[in-house]
Amino acid sequence: MSRLDAIALLPRLPALNFARSQRFYLDLGFRCVWANATQARFECGATAFLLGDDYMAVVAENTRVQLEVRDVDAWWSHVHDSRLADIHDVRLGPVDTLADGARAFTLTDPSGVLWRIVQRPAAD
Repeated sequence: MSRLDAIALLPRLPALNFARSQRFYLDLGFRCVWANATQARFECGATAFLLGDDYMAVVAENTRVQLEVRDVDAWWSHVHDSRLADIHDVRLGPVDTLADGARAFTLTDPSGVLWRIVQRPAAD
């Protein structure tokens, strides 16, 4: 069954303003590894996604992305201290503890995509 192994899952996120969304993701901490006129690939560690220059409000406003990180406090501090919410006119939520013990905060992107940035509790 090794022929069925997956290499990567690359969700494609919509962008209302392609250039603005690219700047947001660069400021968030992702790096753009390639781009053309209609899409770009962003990576952070082993995580990647595609950003597309195709916006539909119903898609953007109903897209949810979860990013699991090692240190949620470092991510939240980076977003907060960099004033990303003010600069990019997006919403940043506080760090909360979830029912399963994970800690997370939410962040919208400039197109309305909701990100949940999560740190899972350490396994005992």
